[in-house]
Amino acid sequence: MSSPRNQSFRPPSIADVDLGGFWGDRIDAVANKTVRILYDRCVAAGMLDQVDPSRPVPDLRIPFMVKDGFTAGTVTTQMFWDSDIAKTIEATAYAVYRKRDPELEALIDAVIDMYARLQQPDGYCNSWYVRMQPGRRWTNLRDCHELYCAGHMIEAAVAYAQATGKRKLLDVMCRYVDHIATVFGPGEGQLPGYCGHEEIELALVRLSRETGRQDYMDLAKFFIDARGTQPHYFDEEAHRDGRNPKDFHFRTYEYNQSHLPVREQRTVVGHAVRAMYLYSGMADIAAEYGDDTLTDALEILWDDLTGRQMYLTGGIGPAASNEGFTAAYDLPNDTAYAETCASVGLAFWAARMLGRGPDRRFADTMERAIYNGALAGLSQDGSTFFYENPLESRGGHHRWEWHHCPCCPPNIARMVGAIGTYMYGVADTAVAVHLYGESTARMTVAGAALTLTQAGDYPWAETVTLTIGLDRPATFTLHLRVPDWAGKAGLKVNGTDVPADPAGNTGYIALTRDWADGDSVALHLPMQARLIHPHPRIRADTGRVAVMRGPLVYCAEGADNGADLDLMTMAAVDGATTARVPELGGAVALDLPVALETDAAWGKSIYTTTPPKAETAVRRFIPYHLWDNRDPGEMLVWVRRAGGA
Repeated sequence: MSSPRNQSFRPPSIADVDLGGFWGDRIDAVANKTVRILYDRCVAAGMLDQVDPSRPVPDLRIPFMVKDGFTAGTVTTQMFWDSDIAKTIEATAYAVYRKRDPELEALIDAVIDMYARLQQPDGYCNSWYVRMQPGRRWTNLRDCHELYCAGHMIEAAVAYAQATGKRKLLDVMCRYVDHIATVFGPGEGQLPGYCGHEEIELALVRLSRETGRQDYMDLAKFFIDARGTQPHYFDEEAHRDGRNPKDFHFRTYEYNQSHLPVREQRTVVGHAVRAMYLYSGMADIAAEYGDDTLTDALEILWDDLTGRQMYLTGGIGPAASNEGFTAAYDLPNDTAYAETCASVGLAFWAARMLGRGPDRRFADTMERAIYNGALAGLSQDGSTFFYENPLESRGGHHRWEWHHCPCCPPNIARMVGAIGTYMYGVADTAVAVHLYGESTARMTVAGAALTLTQAGDYPWAETVTLTIGLDRPATFTLHLRVPDWAGKAGLKVNGTDVPADPAGNTGYIALTRDWADGDSVALHLPMQARLIHPHPRIRADTGRVAVMRGPLVYCAEGADNGADLDLMTMAAVDGATTARVPELGGAVALDLPVALETDAAWGKSIYTTTPPKAETAVRRFIPYHLWDNRDPGEMLVWVRRAGGA
């Protein structure tokens, strides 16, 4: 395996990284607009009516699902409202840390007060099972997201405490987890269960790191180790509840990745977001416990996902039917589901795989998923959203203001708000820079207080400058990622050229030095436009090519090029020029020479033995994550290759 596993790398906290430039602008959009939208939509949906114990118990507002195998009264997305509120609290935490908003902070404090009043004497705290279906707690973990909601509430509590210093929600969640630990575990009288929708595993790791409580980490490990073991918990749970264990919508435990114990799983299957959250928790536990058995299993799953089941954009899960995976190389473009939450989850997983050491495979994919598949889910001004992220549109796919299952808006908002925690990893005697962008990070390494400042207009410009600030000289290793797309990088330390060769096969330059305050490092990453060819087994992309520059996937959009984008053919990116687009925040566009097939002399027949004529033209391509921010129209990522089959 390529990852060095001798040190555990942890991310910095939200309060330890300040952002500017590209990500600073996007965090400002979330702080200025998105988080208030999230709060207002939660209120409008009636979520707080369900949470607040001082209000009358509300009526059911979202019907129970009645589909193949589901019986009335089993599942409604209203059961999951705690998770939507929690993600809104988490996103707001990052926003108010960035830009204090006393009015919004007071609104969130009031919501937290509701949860404090909702909490039961034994610590239990779930609005659905306290108010809507009392007496039904812990009876259907397979379908009803009970521990999933707890996980998101835990993450919100940690984030809010870090960002504001307020511990009320953190204390509520610690009491809740203390209760959960009495219910679930390997001991006599405990339930050997786990959630049908993974999330609590990674949340417990965050809580353990925040509080120093090892028992929280051990509970996360239990949930991972128990998953998929026999006798199967979901079968036994159904029998206890008087249900037929085979009577559920998807009729396979592959849907929630409980078909096998986690160390025996070899193929990424089922619901995409659930899979990403599970693998994230596994990676955290692997790093914390030095568990090579988990890391080895994850590397097999990683290769399956990135080698056979991932879109160019870092989108995953092509099918709406299961919100997840189908078969190898099944990657349709115009019908791609590629849920925003799934790309966010892929970034979570990739970031946690870096917990065992720098490895370009994971950081490159994290960057791809964040800048393309995930960031597309949020409009430039932070006000509208995508749930699905196709790679082709004939003009009918547009951003929306809200959704009946509003998981994606707060998920992308909290990822953007916390992006600084993905950029760095710190170990005892090493710091890794996984992502580049204007930022200032504060860490402790080799016993010294380090302030690491990045400057440069990434991802548009090619040079990143890092300045070392130290309270005293220190010896440590600075790991700098050289993205696979960059080819040969250039490196200067204090103005002097030094070799830019990555260490081993990690893809990271390892600079081990006696560092002093004021030292500087300049990293040059070439960003030429490049042509991307798909795997020959991807039928949807046969005879097509795509364009990337730096970490960004590019697309052609009707706003620049008019209709009939699929009449373009392209053979190369030679002659590409760049241009800044003011209405897209100064993004770098690519103007590319193409050929345009024409039907001007075609006649009345729909088919003919004569090939179409073509004329040369120049067409503009913009970063994929920025499409549908202007006038609605067509969009295309994969362009027909000139002369392609």
